[in-house]
Amino acid sequence: MRAVTRLAALLALVLTALVSPAAPSAAAPSPAAPSAAASTACVPDPATPKRQFRAMWISSVANIDWPSRTGLSVSAQQAEFRSWLDLAVQKRMNAVVVQVRPTADALWPSPYEPWSQWLTGTQGGNPGYDPLAFMVAEAHARDLEFHAWFNPYRVANHDDPSRLVASHPARKNPGWRFAYGGKLYYNPGIPTVRDFIEDAIMDAVTRYDVDGVHLDDYFYPYPVSGQAIPDSATFAQYGGGFSNVADWRRDNVNLLVRELDERIHAAKAHVAFGVSPFGIWRNASTDPLGSRTSGLQSYDSIYADSRRWVKQGWVDYLTPQLYWHIGHAAADYAVLTAWWSEVVRGTGVQLYAGQAAYRTGASGQDPAWQDPAELSDHLRVNRAHPEMLGDVYFSAKDVRADRLGGFSRVVADHYSRPALIPPRGTAGAPPAPTITSVTQGPGGTTVSWQGTGAASYAVYRGEAADPCLVTDARNLLGTTRGTSFTDPSSGQGTYHVSALSRTHQESGAFSVVVDGPSASSAWGTSAYSAQRHGADYRFAAPVAASDPAWFPAAVPATGSYRVEVWHPADPGYNSATPYIVSAAGGARTVLLDQRTGGGQWRSLGTFTLNAGTYNVVGVSRWTSATGYVVADAVRVSASP
Repeated sequence: MRAVTRLAALLALVLTALVSPAAPSAAAPSPAAPSAAASTACVPDPATPKRQFRAMWISSVANIDWPSRTGLSVSAQQAEFRSWLDLAVQKRMNAVVVQVRPTADALWPSPYEPWSQWLTGTQGGNPGYDPLAFMVAEAHARDLEFHAWFNPYRVANHDDPSRLVASHPARKNPGWRFAYGGKLYYNPGIPTVRDFIEDAIMDAVTRYDVDGVHLDDYFYPYPVSGQAIPDSATFAQYGGGFSNVADWRRDNVNLLVRELDERIHAAKAHVAFGVSPFGIWRNASTDPLGSRTSGLQSYDSIYADSRRWVKQGWVDYLTPQLYWHIGHAAADYAVLTAWWSEVVRGTGVQLYAGQAAYRTGASGQDPAWQDPAELSDHLRVNRAHPEMLGDVYFSAKDVRADRLGGFSRVVADHYSRPALIPPRGTAGAPPAPTITSVTQGPGGTTVSWQGTGAASYAVYRGEAADPCLVTDARNLLGTTRGTSFTDPSSGQGTYHVSALSRTHQESGAFSVVVDGPSASSAWGTSAYSAQRHGADYRFAAPVAASDPAWFPAAVPATGSYRVEVWHPADPGYNSATPYIVSAAGGARTVLLDQRTGGGQWRSLGTFTLNAGTYNVVGVSRWTSATGYVVADAVRVSASP
């Protein structure tokens, strides 16, 4: 297992869109003394976490969610799926978990298994396109992670092999399957079957750009009263070394989980592997390591040793299905949340809660689920456990139904801002991007940038001098896999863009662009020159007095920084404009000819700057040369 580290994100890139003029200082404040705000610890707001996994399950089996029914046209299927993704974006989710192998079949052209009957109504029927390729592309276009959900052992929701398409592996290999409880299953105890299931899953992993592989809670079948699993002959053949069938069955499931973990990460290290097990591992009355519950024990009933998968590091994340209300007599949500948090603590395995959106407001449910605040209260319980890094909701149609307004309550109370997915693994972060332009348009403010080695980008907007701007999601506008972002609100503040890796590490290099200084009323404002940076620039006539236009910035750490300036050029501008850099050890002045070289970044040099929020660069009017001095934009970047 790749240990999870939470990288503290430094400011990645800053661009001021609109800055209100303020009274200038007579001289630059001492850079050796960081502001009080800079020295104050940044405390995240638990209501706006920066990192949180937010997803919903989209079920294809029995047409629960998608497609809504069999036989839809290609365009109708695709329109439906797009609407689910748009719902996820609307609810400020950042991932979807989509069932692509519901009953030993496939929602892609698999060489191992037939086309799923839930697409066309006929098992093996070609839907006329590649649904998995389409779904992954559409999810990524919205910067949603796509976790491909596989049911490992279920063959059919009936027990009649003759109803399977003739080419179905379970029909061609009758020894691979058994019937139990009115359904057909692959026999988990046969090594050839395990290899086949893994191969079928790995076909999707290697051929498609999925972000995660997700197994549900169906391992050995849930027990049916009066029936025994018909695997005694298999145990006799393959169970050597095990004194009882229960331990052997658990080992069969363990092998599937462990081997999938190894194969997935050998093929694509960035792909996350997760399981959503039944919410109770074992009860404390049975095992002192278990939870204070009294429900079905997945360890004993379906042979899923989910606690061991965590302790052995065979999964990247676990999403236990905690489908009970707070205070439930046999399985209290609050009790199980605390128990699972303790299980993953210190392991590097991420924990998300499986949430029962389907219970809220549904008839026949416990009265607790008639309270529209129940789901929201679950997330409040989660806040007491830092190990709980997100939630996944079953299922998409219940999120959309929003009975009692319960999910709207979740969004209002907990998803008021977007969130980044928690980082996975120990890979390094990509370099910080460089903003190239910010433009005002009828749709808002569009920020554009250049970046290398990034999978996506996060865009923030806040106060330029706020050292806590990226501490949580209060200032997070959203994420994108493109290189531009339009802020429809066009609010005042500073834009920050950070780069994110495929496993969500955020760029730690520092670069700040301040577009527009603080200056006295003697400085005019103009948008005349097309060479300007942003909306406008400031200008003033030379004078034998100290009246600089100052560019403030929050420098994250004492070190070496490259300082660049942007100005429009004109033959009538000043030939010896003084730029003051508040360097460590004393201010440094660099003269620049503003008659030429406009409309681009020009270097003043590399300087040692102290940490803190202060006026880093000033443009002085004190020059003997004639012509306007211009103050437009400044860029400060950590020197390599």
